[in-house]
Amino acid sequence: MAIRLICVGTLKERYWREAADEYRKRLGKYCVLTIDEISEAKTPEKPSPAEETAAKDAEGREILRRVKDGDCVVALDARGAALSSEAFAERLAALPHAGVSRIAFVIGGPLGLADAVRTRADLCLSLSEMTFPHRMARVILLEQLYRAFKILRNEAYHK
Repeated sequence: MAIRLICVGTLKERYWREAADEYRKRLGKYCVLTIDEISEAKTPEKPSPAEETAAKDAEGREILRRVKDGDCVVALDARGAALSSEAFAERLAALPHAGVSRIAFVIGGPLGLADAVRTRADLCLSLSEMTFPHRMARVILLEQLYRAFKILRNEAYHK
């Protein structure tokens, strides 16, 4: 299975990069993983609602430009479905049976995702009802992907 993360922003802090790299290394045993980073749209320090929408729309256009035909798109969004780790693993396991070989997970920037991205998504997924920095969301998603593969193979880790 090919998994691609399309992320707005980069991991600037060393500790986020190290955590993400560790899970990337672990996931190499289970899937082909790529991460595409998109630059955050420039906004003033205190953007107006219109400026926020314009920034999200600009990021959204770049995200959608990177989505390929046939990709199953999973958008991380606070309004998305909340799944347990086991339910997430089951959803992943079902995708190849539905003819899906490529999954594109989308992580927006600090302002969230454009409506166009949520509309294109095959699934909107919430990591939690809590709010996390979007850089942390990348690490959490990578960990949950790793956990899902361990669950599906009945390997020790997830308990």
